[in-house]
Amino acid sequence: MLGMDVHDCAHARAEQYLDGVLAAGMILTVEPGLYIHPDDELFPAEFRGIGVRIEDDVLVTDSGFRNLSAALPSHPDEVEVWMANLLR
Repeated sequence: MLGMDVHDCAHARAEQYLDGVLAAGMILTVEPGLYIHPDDELFPAEFRGIGVRIEDDVLVTDSGFRNLSAALPSHPDEVEVWMANLLR
C-alpha cells in the first residue's frame, strides 16, 4: 500500500494486508530492489556494497492498473539528468 501509515506494515492487520483483496481505487507501490553485499565476490569490486530500488506507484483499476509514475525517469543516466535539472 502507499502512504506513511501503511508502507512498512509489520503490524498491519492480516485481513487488510496479507490476506487483503485488491480493489479499484487502491494505490500500491511496486519496489523491485537489488542490493549487493560489500563482501559478495560474485560481483566486481566496483559494484559491491551498492543498492538500487526503483519504485512505481500504481492505481488499481477495474480493468488492471495504471502506473502513476510512468513519466518519471528510471534509467540511471536519465535520473542523473533529471536530478541535475532540479538543482538549477
